[in-house]
Amino acid sequence: MSVLVEGAPIAGSDEAADRRRRIFAIVGASSGNLVEWYDFYAYAFTSIYFASAFFPSGDTTSQLLSTAGIFAAGFLMRPLGGWLFGWIADTHGRRTSMIISVLMMCAGSLTIALMPTYASVGALAPALLLVVRLAQGLSVGGEYGTAATYMSEVAVRGRRGFYSSFQYVTLIGGQLLALLVLAILQLLMTNDELKSWGWRIPFLIGAVAAIVALYLRRSLAETASQKAMHSKEAGSVIELIRRHPRAVMIVLAFTMGGSLYFYTFTTYMQKYLVNTAQMDARAVTFVMTVALIIYMLLQPVFGALSDRIGRRNNMILFTALGALTVVPILFALGGVASPAMALLLVLLALAIASFYTSISGVVKAELFPPELRALGVGLTYAVANALFGGTAEYVALWLKQAAHESWFAWYVAGIVAIGFAASLIMPDTRKYGYLDGSGQVER
Repeated sequence: MSVLVEGAPIAGSDEAADRRRRIFAIVGASSGNLVEWYDFYAYAFTSIYFASAFFPSGDTTSQLLSTAGIFAAGFLMRPLGGWLFGWIADTHGRRTSMIISVLMMCAGSLTIALMPTYASVGALAPALLLVVRLAQGLSVGGEYGTAATYMSEVAVRGRRGFYSSFQYVTLIGGQLLALLVLAILQLLMTNDELKSWGWRIPFLIGAVAAIVALYLRRSLAETASQKAMHSKEAGSVIELIRRHPRAVMIVLAFTMGGSLYFYTFTTYMQKYLVNTAQMDARAVTFVMTVALIIYMLLQPVFGALSDRIGRRNNMILFTALGALTVVPILFALGGVASPAMALLLVLLALAIASFYTSISGVVKAELFPPELRALGVGLTYAVANALFGGTAEYVALWLKQAAHESWFAWYVAGIVAIGFAASLIMPDTRKYGYLDGSGQVER
């Protein structure tokens, strides 16, 4: 197996060949990331149509609340996935971990596509849906940390922010692809057809796409060294917490605010505009599709910005602007009538999010040494993401059902503000990070 050394030219190759291999490695890691997130968000975006197939009783809000509960349950598996796949990546290699995770996600997608509904098997249907979503949550919990670690390690010094931003390009691309598939189905099929069987099509597409992702990932070079993988500290949760408590707390704080903010303005926003602003579902799909395209294109721009001003300054800008603006933006979106105005407001929120999402992986990878990096990034991210990102939609709908919908905006603002405090104590990783700096993060 060939090995890519962090930021260093590959032995026996010139600079151009080295760059090509690194770009191929970024593409290979990104392709699997896109498929994983497409499969995961196919559930979120099509739940409006299949909610009644698994939860036939109650009104629309209660049905969506049930599917959101299963969506959140999948997030609760992420810490286990972050630990399991982080351990695999740190002890057996990033490549092995990424191959296993993409296979698990796509097996789950195929199962959902073929799953019987409540009308066929009764209560067994939602139970099966829950089991599959738990497995997919395990997979995604491992995917993020390993992919973030791999893409940060394979990028060249001085351009890590730019190259690592492609993790969220493909993450958003997965969401966008799920939205585009839904938009096409909405054009070609009636609402009754979508609710009857059309919702299964996006899951079939995700399962098929796994073949390409698997091929690309099998040919990836490894970035973890034999020395790091055979270190006695490799993949140890105890050593992670004992040696790097400050880094763990910073990542937890960043992920709490970043994930909650991100899921509020992406996956939940579709339902918020339909269920609260009373916009037409097809108009909302168009708005979110355009917004996600622009958002995706912004990631390399903001990633390159972090290479110039430093990851710490990016995080200060995100957390400060996010905490100050999320309440007025959400309040405005709740009463918006024009799709054009909705698009502008969502784009404003996503532009602010880009300060974080473009560097989400590398800002965490820089805080941990190679023998604990995948575990440090994956586990800490997964814990905070499960508690705050995965529950965003559920909390929002629960507060709406309790007639306190406006409280959700203040909740998001408060959690993002915690990230602001963390950004102020974060070291400048250009000088003290483990990828480009001295590695003295716990100074």
